[in-house]
Amino acid sequence: MRCSIRKCFIPSVGIVFLWLFITLKIPKETEDDQNVMTIKGQVARLEPYQFGNWEYRVEMEASYNSRKDPRPLEDWQNLTFKYMEKIQKRRKTWLTVGISSVQQGDRSSLLYTLVSLFRVSSKAEQKHLTVLVHLADSDLTWLRETVAHISSLFSPQILKGQLLMIHAPSDAYPTVDSVRDEAFRGEFYSKQNIDHAFLMSFATKLSDYFLLIEDNAFFAPNFVTHIHSRVTTMKSNSWVLLEFSNMGFLGKLFHSRDLPLLAHFLLLFYKEKPLDSLISHFRMLLVQESPILCKPFLFYRRVSYTAFDHKQKATALQKKNADGPSNPPGAVFTDMQVSDVHFPWEAYTLDESFFWTHNLSIGNHLTVILNHPANLSRVQVITGSIVDGRYALEKGQVELGYEPEGVPQHCTSFALLGHLSEGQMDQEIHLKGMGYHVSCVRLVVKAGQAGGLMIRHIYLWEKNDK
Repeated sequence: MRCSIRKCFIPSVGIVFLWLFITLKIPKETEDDQNVMTIKGQVARLEPYQFGNWEYRVEMEASYNSRKDPRPLEDWQNLTFKYMEKIQKRRKTWLTVGISSVQQGDRSSLLYTLVSLFRVSSKAEQKHLTVLVHLADSDLTWLRETVAHISSLFSPQILKGQLLMIHAPSDAYPTVDSVRDEAFRGEFYSKQNIDHAFLMSFATKLSDYFLLIEDNAFFAPNFVTHIHSRVTTMKSNSWVLLEFSNMGFLGKLFHSRDLPLLAHFLLLFYKEKPLDSLISHFRMLLVQESPILCKPFLFYRRVSYTAFDHKQKATALQKKNADGPSNPPGAVFTDMQVSDVHFPWEAYTLDESFFWTHNLSIGNHLTVILNHPANLSRVQVITGSIVDGRYALEKGQVELGYEPEGVPQHCTSFALLGHLSEGQMDQEIHLKGMGYHVSCVRLVVKAGQAGGLMIRHIYLWEKNDK
């Protein structure tokens, strides 16, 4: 496979593709003060002239439901040139964050990702940042609603040119039927590869560097500064790909100058392998043999935590690992500072979410109050970064609570289960009666602590009475 890819890839270098866009706006707000059209919630729509020799057609539409007669080629070209001129005049930034998104079970996943991105980056960092979102689903209702939601939440970023949206309609995809057939067989990577080829092609001239992110991610604070620092330290070294996460294609950093080659590579071999595998192969073709993992990792996947989703995830994890935690349904309360990005309940999920807080005082707590008393056999609490242990709780203990009362409920008595060592505790419950009818699990801070705290997991195992 590698040999055939090399033979096809080398002649592909230098091919120019993907240079035409259309603009969609919802809603339309036009200002003629400087004879310049300002669009709130604008989307560039990609349409193919022919596969392998792409053109971009630009059209200003009043709404997504509008339908206009086809314009003469001259009109398309004029609109294209006007739009491209506008894009080229915008200030080139240091980093573009690229996200491709499709419709999925959790409709708020993309919005949470964008909220996390902008809230953890400072105003100074945002001046050097462009966020490019490819809305890659063909469902018109989803597209219209998503554009409207993003426009209402992030209109300042859109108007500043910090947030751009693009869309490629279904007829822009090669051999759509075969892609759909593969999807029905559970192989979704073909369309995903093409989605990201469009994304990377558009991003080529926006910034010096391109960061690939999934649409269900959350970000470490000041990630732009951390990436800039790492790139600066790598100036004397040649690199193609820096990896700020070890999850799939999340957190992959490229030179923007390499994006045209990578996009064309994805278009050539979109049926061959999943995106993360093609990216790794591309890295090796450009003579970076070994991956460069940049730790601590700055990006993690976010998984929704509705009651239904929680049950599904717990079941899936238990099937994968019969000895895995069960985390019975409950609510999470804390008197620690909440950042509105990483919420307290994220410490109680069965995925890679975490709760982030800072500047702790003695007595601060994070408490899980179970919906129903449970018989527990084991409790595990993990704080700190998954890589180097930073942001761990220095002094803390875990307590089990009983006899809940009040609205909202709180436990009236607690028993000490154990102390954290190096930010972690994994304790089996052997004392007779201690693990029975537990209604609360409480993590308590035992010494003041400046700086950040990452509470990654509170895992609970229920007794198997069978």
